Amino acid sequence: MEKKKLQNISIIALIISILPFATLIPTFLQIILPDGIRTVWSGINIACVITGLCLSIICVKNNESRSLINIISTIISGLLLLLVSGIIVLALFLTFLQ
Repeated sequence: MEKKKLQNISIIALIISILPFATLIPTFLQIILPDGIRTVWSGINIACVITGLCLSIICVKNNESRSLINIISTIISGLLLLLVSGIIVLALFLTFLQ
């Protein structure tokens, strides 16, 4: 039962980890979104990255449930977290430079 529960969590973690890539859809379709929607969307992306990373780490910590899906989800979430933190640091740096 525990293994089935962790398997469902790992699939949810993978879906949540891939969800921030939906931001690219309006870009590819050349749709310009209002500033308010972009702000909300970026907040949701940050929440998805953090949630996906936490769920992935929970699944990877258990040796019995460790699988390729868990490892891929952890890598994707980790890379997206690095990207988001880099963007935040750059924004803060540019704000204080002016």
